[in-house]
Amino acid sequence: MINLMDMTLEDLEQMLSDMGQQKFRAKQIFKWVNSGIQSIDDMTNLSKQFRIELAQVCKISRIKLVNKLQSELDSTAKYLFELEDGNLIESVLMEYKYGFTACISSQAGCRMGCKFCASTGADFSRNLAASEMMDQVMTMQEDSGNRIGHVVLMGIGEPLDNYDNVIKFLRIINHADGLMIGLRNISLSTCGIVPKILQLAKENIPITLSVSLHSTRDDKRSAMMPINKSFCIDKLISACKIYTESTKRRITFEYAMISGENDSEQDAKELSGLLKGMLCHVNLIPVNSVQGNGYKKSSRIYIDNFKNIMESRGIETTVRRELGSDINAACGQLRRNRLESDVN
Repeated sequence: MINLMDMTLEDLEQMLSDMGQQKFRAKQIFKWVNSGIQSIDDMTNLSKQFRIELAQVCKISRIKLVNKLQSELDSTAKYLFELEDGNLIESVLMEYKYGFTACISSQAGCRMGCKFCASTGADFSRNLAASEMMDQVMTMQEDSGNRIGHVVLMGIGEPLDNYDNVIKFLRIINHADGLMIGLRNISLSTCGIVPKILQLAKENIPITLSVSLHSTRDDKRSAMMPINKSFCIDKLISACKIYTESTKRRITFEYAMISGENDSEQDAKELSGLLKGMLCHVNLIPVNSVQGNGYKKSSRIYIDNFKNIMESRGIETTVRRELGSDINAACGQLRRNRLESDVN
């Protein structure tokens, strides 16, 4: 059956036309679905007969909340969700001075194999549908009672490896009759799938693109991120330049600070040289400790020194706040722990 949460307004209009129904009903259904209802029967401004007919071909399928961890250090909350087929995903709700941000997953598992990521080691199952991405935002908003105004696709999975569903999700969540979250308030994080970055540049979707870089040297980056063997740093930076020139949007380069790996003064000088003249800024990330990968977080002295070098060379640089550290708020760890406990 068709999940109504997976349908754009245009999809609904076409379906209703095929059913011999009036076009204006599509907007009514779209508004209901994006209000967080649980059942077609909740659409009270549709006739009972029409709801019966609709339920014969469609459904509303919502994700199930399995576990929630609430930080005692800040307002961060981490959610473990179960999908209709039993797959597990997770999301994080964070509070900033400008409001609440949802960090959501785009896949059940990930096949990119980045060594510092907690998603690595938990098998890839499948791509998420647009509805399952939407539902993470809706369910966290319902559970918390707080309006979510920003979204980051930075949880489990590589968004550009699920390109079509992610683009559909962006168009649905931004719609004036839906959650109406501004595209400029949405960030998408990629490990660097170059053809998809170039495709995204043509979509006319003014989101913020975040690119996981983490090293300026191909040998080091390939060791951390296998995707670099397919799309080396030169190809990635070239695609990023095309993206900024096409969209006039600044790119964020994510840089995980790993002790003894990529946090030296020379690393900072090489990174500033690589990015010189680009429309970008750098976000330094104190790497999370994940069992088995051997990576350790850089000390604050190294992080601050790195930041100062970057800024002295004209590259705007920030250090990501560490939120929810007491609940392992980096995406992937809660799901991984649950899967490992199920096996044991």
